[in-house]
Amino acid sequence: MMKIAVLAALAGSAAAFAPASTGKASTALNAFENELGAQPPLGFYDPLGFLDDADQERFDRLRYVEIKHGRISQLAFLGQITTRAGYHLSGNIDGAGDSFDSFPNGFAAIGGPDSIPGAGTGQIIAFIGLLELFVMKDSANGAEAGEFVGDFRNGALDFGWDTFDEDTKLQKRAVELNQGRAAMMGILGLMVHEQLGGSVPIVGEL
Repeated sequence: MMKIAVLAALAGSAAAFAPASTGKASTALNAFENELGAQPPLGFYDPLGFLDDADQERFDRLRYVEIKHGRISQLAFLGQITTRAGYHLSGNIDGAGDSFDSFPNGFAAIGGPDSIPGAGTGQIIAFIGLLELFVMKDSANGAEAGEFVGDFRNGALDFGWDTFDEDTKLQKRAVELNQGRAAMMGILGLMVHEQLGGSVPIVGEL
């Protein structure tokens, strides 16, 4: 099942580099070429035409999804290299006395023969569902409009964001967007290599 998912993801990634028709692309280019993320060296890049004839609401929804997936991928990649380096939570994962470091790394931790108990996987899924429904919300999916798409502060968290000037805010958002894009490719690469086996620099044996 994991190999099928990886192959499907690879197919989608390959399609992203396929030539696109230029008929309607100019409309989207004119509308969104100055949006955050349309930056060198690619500039505005939409090879599959997701933004052909799109309005601002459609763009904001896609940007929301991109930012969220980028943040998740950054956490996933960091989790991979951290646990494979030998760092795990201390203590036990269940009442039976199984320690966190007694389970394998990567996908095998939730989908292999030595994976964590089903109740543990269920708790992870439930926690993600709670975040999706009640925490990770902004104007693109029903919450009060924030300062920008992907603003999940919801009037509660800040961490000094309001102390930055506008140029600094844009620069930090651009950095996050680029790092999220890189992390999506990075975690996909780790998923592929995990199925292929072997060793990866920094990450180690897979």
